[in-house]
Amino acid sequence: MNSKQTTIKKAVILSGIGLHTGSQVTLEFCPAPENHGYKFQRIDLPGQPIVEADVDYVVDVSRGTTLEKNGARVATVEHCLAALAGLEIDNVLIKIDGPEIPIIDGSAMPFVDALQAAGIIEQDADREYFNLAQNVHYAEEDRGVEMIAMPLNDYRLTVMVDYNSPVLGSQHASLTSLKEFKKEIASCRTFCFLHELEALLKNDLIKGGDLNNAIVIVDRVVADDELDHLAGLFNKPKVEVRKEGILNNVELRFQNEPARHKLLDLIGDLALIGMPIKAQIMSARPGHAANVAFAKKIKALIKKSKKKSGAPLYDPNIKPIHDTVAIMKMLPHKHPFLMVDKIIEMTATTVVGIKNITHDQYFFAGHFPAEPLFPAVLQIEAMAQAGGILILSQVPDPENYVTYFVKIDNAKFKDKVVPGDTLILKLELTQPFRRGLAVMKGSAYVGDKLVSEAEMMAQVVKK
Repeated sequence: MNSKQTTIKKAVILSGIGLHTGSQVTLEFCPAPENHGYKFQRIDLPGQPIVEADVDYVVDVSRGTTLEKNGARVATVEHCLAALAGLEIDNVLIKIDGPEIPIIDGSAMPFVDALQAAGIIEQDADREYFNLAQNVHYAEEDRGVEMIAMPLNDYRLTVMVDYNSPVLGSQHASLTSLKEFKKEIASCRTFCFLHELEALLKNDLIKGGDLNNAIVIVDRVVADDELDHLAGLFNKPKVEVRKEGILNNVELRFQNEPARHKLLDLIGDLALIGMPIKAQIMSARPGHAANVAFAKKIKALIKKSKKKSGAPLYDPNIKPIHDTVAIMKMLPHKHPFLMVDKIIEMTATTVVGIKNITHDQYFFAGHFPAEPLFPAVLQIEAMAQAGGILILSQVPDPENYVTYFVKIDNAKFKDKVVPGDTLILKLELTQPFRRGLAVMKGSAYVGDKLVSEAEMMAQVVKK
């Protein structure tokens, strides 16, 4: 059974300070329809512009991941997106009244808790995954960064880091299932080294930084006057450093919390690909810049794959949604004019059917008998019948209705269909189904080759 897309049951609100801007901001997760994905909406700006969570809109990766579209900017999106991806939520509108996602405690857990409090519900549409067919590699030799995605019928991630620090040393973290995200990864907080603080402050960053929302790692001896200076920076009466090397003696939630947080960031940044992927991800010394560059390589592969072929995958070993007997109960057609053998996929807007082209079919005796061809008009009829099943699935009592096709436009025939071929029929609604009318795009494939296509309109009539 295919996994279904999900959204949240109701809206839920969080408020907090932006890590770098220091601005108070309110964020609202809102339910969204199928195939919506993740989108941010700047409700504080004129026109309330929307910025899609898309790697193509990344404009800054200096100390977090920042998106911008048409002048509307949303910064530090990675923890929020990691929570959504980690909980396998597909469709959410994220309303925000400021330029930066609140940092809260520096982890993804506040977002996870809010989303789970809102409740997660299944939608009708199937979740679409990108199944990696080949290795994807990314490297930055000067920084020792290396990332690879390998084909796997699952989603697993491993991160390895080495900071040349006596406090942290080498660390690694792994996640073998997103079902473990909340327990193993979500609570791990952002961190930085003490020597990075001054540079961040000079660059007018971490205005919202606090020892409650970030781990500061001290990897050198710190004099008392510097500790007093740091106390002033963080508005604390006093800060301390134990020999373990964590400023203000903050207790780590995991011994390898920094590595786990890097894995959290990786999940959030890879959510910008735009669809869930199935792959084994291994990453050495990742950061936002590398994560985004890696995500762009994977998205480019997805674009190339979709451009190459929109053909659905057909596995004859998988039980169909409707077999021939069920189809004959839905359609008025019978042998020899039933042109659909089974339905293998169906959502609210798409259907995929199968027609096996066998040499003994009646029309081959008179239609180019020396070189048997499946008639082009019957390819259109096969698409129409598959589309009829999609349309009838929209009514509660399909046995009481019949579909009539009233219009066919832009029919094109691109290749021959011959005995022995398996015709894959894909129909997609191009407009909402209303007033008994359905407008669809039909495509027929043999393997990954498009052989015919047409635009169709059908009317549903009660018997």
